[in-house]
Amino acid sequence: MADVEEVPSPTTAPKAATPEANDDWVTRYKYLLADFENYRRRTERERETIARQTRASVLLELIPLYEAVQGASGALAIGHSADDVRRGLDLLDREWQRLILREGVEPVAQVGAPFRADEAEAVAEAPPTGHQSEGTVVEIVQQGYRFPGGLLRPAKVVVARGPRQPEPGPSAAVPELPDSPERAP
Repeated sequence: MADVEEVPSPTTAPKAATPEANDDWVTRYKYLLADFENYRRRTERERETIARQTRASVLLELIPLYEAVQGASGALAIGHSADDVRRGLDLLDREWQRLILREGVEPVAQVGAPFRADEAEAVAEAPPTGHQSEGTVVEIVQQGYRFPGGLLRPAKVVVARGPRQPEPGPSAAVPELPDSPERAP
């Protein structure tokens, strides 16, 4: 029995640490706390910098479109012909398409395509026609878009659905009660 180690019980107090060891732990704790605070501040600054750079990048992409709108407004104020305004609108459309394609943005809904609940929201139903089967998109109310990072906005669509058939249930087959003598004429 002499080989058995004595395990201190939870009720016994641990041996008192030396004051030098205590000071060492306090110093380590202070350095660790200071390092953590520096890390927290640095990551916050980096996050703000990334957000600012992202906003600047988006605004830089939108400036040519803003300038094209300003030019179209100026042409309308001067009183240019409808052909000039149409050309200006075509230019705006091309600029928007370039920006959208460059960023990898693509529409998610197409008329006649099957309805996909993960990319679109059905806002209404319409009866299927000869060229559109049930469960397909009949009309796009608001186009949705996806980009390489995921879905930007779901589409709002009208979906082809057939007339609903009443489901047989307990209320559909109500047994007729025999005439009671009180009801007899």
